[in-house]
Order: sequence, then structure tokens, then C-alpha cells
Amino acid sequence: MTTARIIFSMILCGLLQSTFAVEQPAMVKKVINGELKEAKASWWGFDPEDSTSALQNAINSRVPKLIVDNVGKTWITNKLTAVSNQEIVFEKGVVVEAKRGEFKSKTATLFTISGKENVTLRGGEGVILRMHRADYDNPELYEKAEWRHALAIFSSKNINIFGLTLALSGGDGIYLGVSKEGVTNENIHIKNVVCDQNYRQGISVISAKNLLIEDSIMKNTGGTPPAAGIDFEPNRPSEQLVNCVMRNCLTENNEGIGFDYYLPNLHADSVPASLRLENCISRGDRTSFSLTTANSEAEMLHGKFDIVHCRFEKARMNAIKIGRKPVNGLSVRFRDCVVVSPGVENKRMIPLVVTAVAGGKQAIGGVDFGNLTLLDDVDRPFLDYYDCFGIGGNITVKGTIVLQRQGRKETYKLTPEWMQKNFPQVLTENIPALSLEGKTFIPAEMSGVPAASLSYSLRSQGTLAVWAAAGEVVDLTLEYAQVGNYGGSFMKLKGLSPTGKNVKLDKIPFKETKTVRFTAAETGLYQMGLNIGSNRCVVLGSSKPVALSGVDKAIHFITAAGDFYFLVPAGTKRFGLLFYGDGTSEGIRATIFNAAGEQIWDQDEITRPKMFAYEKVTEKDEVWKVLLRKPTGIVCEDNYVDFRGIPPFFARDPRALLRVVPKKN
Repeated sequence: MTTARIIFSMILCGLLQSTFAVEQPAMVKKVINGELKEAKASWWGFDPEDSTSALQNAINSRVPKLIVDNVGKTWITNKLTAVSNQEIVFEKGVVVEAKRGEFKSKTATLFTISGKENVTLRGGEGVILRMHRADYDNPELYEKAEWRHALAIFSSKNINIFGLTLALSGGDGIYLGVSKEGVTNENIHIKNVVCDQNYRQGISVISAKNLLIEDSIMKNTGGTPPAAGIDFEPNRPSEQLVNCVMRNCLTENNEGIGFDYYLPNLHADSVPASLRLENCISRGDRTSFSLTTANSEAEMLHGKFDIVHCRFEKARMNAIKIGRKPVNGLSVRFRDCVVVSPGVENKRMIPLVVTAVAGGKQAIGGVDFGNLTLLDDVDRPFLDYYDCFGIGGNITVKGTIVLQRQGRKETYKLTPEWMQKNFPQVLTENIPALSLEGKTFIPAEMSGVPAASLSYSLRSQGTLAVWAAAGEVVDLTLEYAQVGNYGGSFMKLKGLSPTGKNVKLDKIPFKETKTVRFTAAETGLYQMGLNIGSNRCVVLGSSKPVALSGVDKAIHFITAAGDFYFLVPAGTKRFGLLFYGDGTSEGIRATIFNAAGEQIWDQDEITRPKMFAYEKVTEKDEVWKVLLRKPTGIVCEDNYVDFRGIPPFFARDPRALLRVVPKKN
């Protein structure tokens, strides 16, 4: 900058501050006395280096209409918080910028609306609320986090966000969360908003009732997963997604999914969801549209989801992915949607995917693709469907796919007969999981030499099983380790005694190893639930033999390897073990040995569900072994083991295996 420009800038700043000094007392006094219902933020002052005090005092005046005026310079500010019953209007060209060097707290947000009502933020041409994403991603300057949002709305109602650009945050452009459990955001209207280059999501929706997002753009998200354009992701069953509508919106060039609905934390006892995606476009995102729900009967979300007149263009991977969704529950209907050229650089990326993953317990389906047009010049299947459970009956995926490829047009009707022909039952043996209700367990007391390594590496969720006598002290050494660039804070543990009482267990800090201890108050089986998420938990040691439990879900390993043992109780007639990877690119190799040490089954490159089924009455308790190892030609990362017909305990040490105590006549 030239000397003349510097002098001019100093004169301008002085004139502005002089003007504010003259106007401030009189105009602010009128606002405080209730004589004025409209005010300018500059009446409370302007500091080109830090206007936090001026802006926050202007907001705190509770004037019904506050104008953040264009003073010719950027409003530099620290954290701001809203009050109820106020409209804030940003004049054309106004830029509100996060002060550099501030926002050190991992949850620091530029503008927060928490527990408020009747708030409007209104902008227009050139209005930007921006932060400094690159700074927050620099470990020398900031502790790594993903929650430094540009705008956060918590447990509020009657909120309007119009005409703003929210950019370069350290978290989300807009976050709709909960500050008081059970109090959702209600009557939220977001219109003509642009969320650009945010670190985690363009928009995150945790809980909302009567949410309308229209004519908005979410683009260029990237930095930490999920990195979606918009992500609907409740954290608890008490949260809700009711009458949530997106209309005429665009997601573009996001590192993650364009429109992501990740709903496994909404369960059967949650308020039924009602979702609509209408006239929306995804362009150049990793995946255009993704829906994931929980899968067990108790966790089966109810409600409806309509996707109408949407266009999913040039996804870098699959265009539409629907995971874990059980046949019943949430109704999913596409109407007159178009998919254009997904995954053109990777022919393994099938455009439409309906899949069972991550340890569900029910058959999947309940998806109607309606009349969907697919423009795809790559010679590959247009649909991928696989189910881990093989319950039988009609496959409840239907619709009509109009495929246009290299000048040809073909129409496929997804009838039950067509689906059964193209996607035959995965399981030839339908062996149910063993019910543990009302059963008591004791150590199997089988002889055997413990494996050289007792460690387990688990992902998502897991359950550890330890048998202890009353008064015994149990120590578990656990590491909460990072996977990729996923963030974390603490891994929570939920302990249950043999009679279902809670056992208090310490949390494990992210990237740390800790020994948790409890004293058995009663004799029997103790189960420790691990809430791991996207990272991994490594079980490094235990003062008592410890097994993995697959009671409620398949055991979810990450890069599993080594010998594992399981018990086939006396009198077992039929049992099975189900192995599978994650999608088509991650898998496992499994080799099974009987009690005599004879190899009786071996499968390599298991990505889709493969079942080992065995039918022979056992005369006594037998310990069998599974050798898990890296598959020959694919990645060994996420993989699963599910038990059918036998106690679902899997252990590196045979002494950790448990058997059912026979009931007395």
C-alpha cells in the first residue's frame, strides 16, 4: 500500500470514528429508551481491528431491527451471540470476519443462536460471514477440531437465515444442534444461502422440526470427514427430523457426499422422520445422495422420505447409496430423478447401491426408485444389491430404471422376479442368531494355550465380555486410536453387570491409552459397550480373559488378523459364521479349523457376505478356531463376523469363552 493510501485510510478511519462518537450517545440513548425500533450497528462504534464489543452491544440493545451498515471496511469480530425477537440486516457488501488468533476453543463459533426465538439474519449481494479455515487446520496455531462453525443454531425456534454467504469456517457453515436435550430447533427457514469452503460440512442438521432450506448452495467442503454438502445426522434417539424439506438446492464439488442422511441414531421409539428432497442437484460430489439407518428391530426408524425431481450429476463414486435400511420402517421413494455419469474414472463404482453393512440384523429393502433415468456410458451393472440375512420372500426394492448408454435406451422394471434372478439369496442356510434372553453364562473351562497376541482392533461399536467372581478386580487396557483424519474427543464405555446394572467406567481420551478398572459386585458375565465411531479401539490387555461379544451386532473389526476361538456347545445341531467386508473394495480372508485342528473351510477376498454353515450334532463342548488374515488382492480394513446358532463370543484366548448354564428341570 502506498503512503498516500495509508494516510487516506487513517483519515477515513478517523472520520468514521469521529462520526460514531457524535452519533453514539444520542442515537443509542433513543434505542435504549425504546424511541427507535431500528438502529445501525455503527452507533455503538467501529474498530477496524476488533469490533466485537460494538457489534455485541448493538445486538444486546434488543432493538427489533439492527442494521450492520457498510462502513467501507470489514467488521472484524470475536464470538457473537444472538438475542430473541430481533432482525439483523447486513447491508450490501458487508463482510463480517473472524478475528485472527482468536477462536482457540474447539467449539468457538462466529455467530451463535442458542435457546432463542424470532431471530432473522438477512443479507444480500456481497454479504459474507467468513472465518480462517487454513489457520484452524494448522496444528502449530490451533488444536485440531471440527466445530468452529460460522453459524450455530441450538434449540431455537422461528429462525430465518436469508441471503448470507458463510465461508471458510473451521467446522460447518451452519450447524443446527441441541443445547437442551429434548428441545429441537423448530420453524427454521434458510433461503438464498451459500456455504462455501467450510471444513467439515456446508450444513449439519442434528435436530429440526419444520425446517425449510431452499434456493441454497453448499459447495467445496473439505478438510475433515464427513465433508458433505449437507449432513442430516442426529446424535440421540430423542432428537428428530420432522417436516425437513430441501427445495431447489445445489451441492457441488464437496470432498464428501452431496446430500447425506446418516440416521442410525434415530430408533423405533424416536419421532417418525418426515423428509423431502425436491428439485435439488448434486454435481461433482464424491457420492450424490446417501441414506444410512440402523437395522435392528429396536433401532428401526419409522416415517417417510421422498426424493422428487432431483438430478445427481457426475459423482466421483456411486451416485445413490442406501445402507442398512430394513424392509419395514422408513419409506424411501424416488420420483422422476435423473442420474448422470457417476464414477466415470472407476468402473467398479456401480451407480445405484442398496446394501447391508456394519452388522445389521434384518433384511434390507423398502426402497422405490420410481421412474429413474440413468445416463451412463460405462459398461457396468447399474444396480448393486446385497443383503447379509437371506430371510427369503420378495426383495422389496422396486421401480423402473431407464438406462441410456452410448445412444441406446433400455428399460428395466425392478420386479421381485427380476431382483431374485439378478441378486439371488446370499445365504443358502437361514440359521437364526442365538437368543441370549434369560440365559446365564459361566467360563467354558476348555484347555488351550492363549494366543501369542491378545489384542483386538475394533471399529464403530463393540462389546467386550469378561466373566468375574464377586469381589474380583478387573483391569482393561484400551487405546483410542485415530483412523485416517477422523477427529475425536473421548471414547465412552458402558458397563453392565450380570443382572443388568450399570457399571461405572472411565472414558478413554482420543489418541491415548488408559487402563479402566472396576470391581465385580456380583458373580457372572460383565459386558462393556464401546462407542468407538469412525476411529478404532485397540484392546491391549486385561487382568481377566476377555472375549468379543456379538450379541446385538456383528463384530466390526478393522484390519483383523490372527487366530480367534469360538465355542460350539454340546448338543448343537446347526450353526454358522457369516463373514463380510465393507462394500466391494475392503474384505478379509477366513479359514476355519474344527476342534481336532482340521481345516474345513477357507475363503479368500470376502467382500460380500459369505457364510460357513455346519450341520452335525456335537456330543460335547468343542473349541473351534478361525484364522483371519489379509485377503490376496484387496484391502483389509473394515470387516465383520456374525454368529448364528451358537454363543456369539469370539476370543484370542480360549479361556475367555463362555457357555450357557443348563436350566434345572
